[in-house]
Amino acid sequence: MTSLARWCFRRRIVVIVLWLAAFAGVAVAAGAMGSAYSTDYEVPGTESGQAGALLTKAFPGQSGDSDTIVWHTDTGSVRAGAVKKRMTQTLRDVAGLPGVSQVHGPYGRAGDGPHPQRQISRDRHTAYATVVFDRPTDELRAGQVKKVVDTARAAAGHGLQVELGGAGIALTEAPRAQLPEVIGLCVAAVVLFLAFGSLAATFLPIITALAAVGTASAAITLLGHAMTVADFAPMLGMLIGLGVGIDYALFIVTRHRKGLRAGLSVQEAAERAVSVSGRAVVFAGATVCIALLGMLILRLSFLNGVALAASLTVVLTVAASVTLLPALLGLIGMRALGRRERRRLADRGPRPEQPTGIAARWASFVERHPKLLGMTAAVVMIVLALPTFGLHLGTSDQGNNPATSTTRKAYDLLAGGANGGETGGANTGDTRSGFGPGFNGPLTLVGSLDGPKDRLAFNKLPQRLREVPGVAQVGGPEFDGSRGTGVITVVPTSSPQSQQTSALVQRLRTDVLPGAAAGTTMRVHVGGITASYDDFASVIVGKLPLFVGVVIALGSVLLLLAFRSIGIPVKAALMNVAAVASSFGIVVAIFQWGWGSESLGLGSAGPIEPFLPVIMVSVLFGLSMDYQVFLVSRMYEEWQLTHDNRRAVRVGLAETSRVINSAAVIMIAVFGAFVLSGDRIIAMFGIGLAAAVALDAFVLRTLLVPALMHMLGGANWWLPSWLDRRLPRISIEPPPQTDEQTPSPGPRDGESPLVGV
Repeated sequence: MTSLARWCFRRRIVVIVLWLAAFAGVAVAAGAMGSAYSTDYEVPGTESGQAGALLTKAFPGQSGDSDTIVWHTDTGSVRAGAVKKRMTQTLRDVAGLPGVSQVHGPYGRAGDGPHPQRQISRDRHTAYATVVFDRPTDELRAGQVKKVVDTARAAAGHGLQVELGGAGIALTEAPRAQLPEVIGLCVAAVVLFLAFGSLAATFLPIITALAAVGTASAAITLLGHAMTVADFAPMLGMLIGLGVGIDYALFIVTRHRKGLRAGLSVQEAAERAVSVSGRAVVFAGATVCIALLGMLILRLSFLNGVALAASLTVVLTVAASVTLLPALLGLIGMRALGRRERRRLADRGPRPEQPTGIAARWASFVERHPKLLGMTAAVVMIVLALPTFGLHLGTSDQGNNPATSTTRKAYDLLAGGANGGETGGANTGDTRSGFGPGFNGPLTLVGSLDGPKDRLAFNKLPQRLREVPGVAQVGGPEFDGSRGTGVITVVPTSSPQSQQTSALVQRLRTDVLPGAAAGTTMRVHVGGITASYDDFASVIVGKLPLFVGVVIALGSVLLLLAFRSIGIPVKAALMNVAAVASSFGIVVAIFQWGWGSESLGLGSAGPIEPFLPVIMVSVLFGLSMDYQVFLVSRMYEEWQLTHDNRRAVRVGLAETSRVINSAAVIMIAVFGAFVLSGDRIIAMFGIGLAAAVALDAFVLRTLLVPALMHMLGGANWWLPSWLDRRLPRISIEPPPQTDEQTPSPGPRDGESPLVGV
């Protein structure tokens, strides 16, 4: 690490140019190729996946997402002459727009659907038309879709409400990351300036993080052409990259400034900072990547892309911290210190630094009251984790969008809410207003038929389905040209994200369809939004214990090798589980229970996305391991020197808590700012990660962990001698530098990366 730092410092212009060239090259390539992100969360091999495959093969025109134009009148009928004339012309105008293939509406010849009478609600206050674009949703341009939205909504007024919904329309409401980025970076800059007192030093972590995240974002765009990458992966990578990137650079810059104050030259201080704190950064980054890559054991292509994209971002942030950062430190020279610090150093010379102030007093307070404080912290974590037991995984759809969005209003109008608001009928299946809550997520029953006997049984199936509790409407059957595949559409009485709809899916699969297929070779698969998300959730839940076990085991092995202790990795695993459970409790309370979700602009309450637990567990385990490494490595060094556990815990906490808390505030600001992205999934990640970091830094690492270590005493560092002899040795610390001659009271040879951090 020292040689790498020395090379980057001496050839700083070359290093900066190489980073700029890398960013420019990847960005140009990404711009030329465009994005190819996926919104397909189906799992091949599941029943819903089989239904989708059959539907795509036999009915390619019915396999994609449909977009709708919905109009509603509070008084009068949508069949009234003025409304009919206005909307007929509007539908013609929409049909003539670039990118629109067809428009199927309930009026006239301008766009009759196959069943136009079904496109008007029973009370005749609501109607809809289906818009078919000439290309898949992933290939649509937001500008084209916006013209459709503007043209349709221009018809509103004089008692007529017009809204639009669907996957294509959602492109016009796509989240914009610029605002969260700017807010997060501004807060980070304030925290860094308060910590450093130097503008030059303040901007170094931000520049380093932006260089890494910018390059990674463009690289993720290219990765989407090589494998399946979820549409939220770039913003997730940006969220993680900005948080860890600024923090990693913060640790190194802090160590560099300590070296300058100790009397080292700029080059010596930079080399020492990268050699010491840089090792901890590489180790911490490796733990984050291991946790993220643990998603690969789930063997889900959708998550494989997310894992690689996020890991790539972390790798680049670590690389920037140990290469670009020392080059930038060489550029600013002594300006890494503030003017007062430079003046004091010139007047008084270097002086030894001792932990003082709040950090030292807090460390002593924890030492005196470990049982009381440990119990208090444990109670806080348990209470916050309680909502996790009510976690409901499922689909959140446009019904969970902010109440002001046109997609949410269209959803509610179709479900049965006047003026875009929900009514009692929206929950009971009453379709006197709108079409019922299940209309927004119908189930698709796809039958594989072999011979006349199968087709006869499939023809009788709709009548049988109409008698099933929870079924509001049944459409079909329809057959493909060879009559070897049939499709029936079932509209539930409950919404797509309702547990009643999930129960209906299970009832159809286990009772109704097997009974209807008795005596035939017919096989009917249940697909649709709710079915696909239920299948996805069941696959995730089934593999989650293995995934969590592997991530915990790998992280524990790394800590065991680094700190030669059984107790340290066991406590780390327990603390990580506590942080995950408590942060999930907060996510459930806000997003599933709806505590403040509307006021935050995050839409209405709904289930938690099935993939959220896996991704959050990966990220949170990695980030929690970071703080564990930074805190315990200083304690471990003091234990090796004195074999006094109380002193080791007190000194380690006093010397590291300030920078850990500063790093946590920066991460919380960056993660929390993404709540403003406008995207429900990213907001879940943002709130979950911000809550986890806050609890980890301010409750676990500065309260519960040191309290437990005081209570356990020397047992913290116990390792059986036979195991100690067999384990390979790795060290986060640099090897001793016996030939170093430093007249100043600077850092000792081989000291922990966290001295002064």
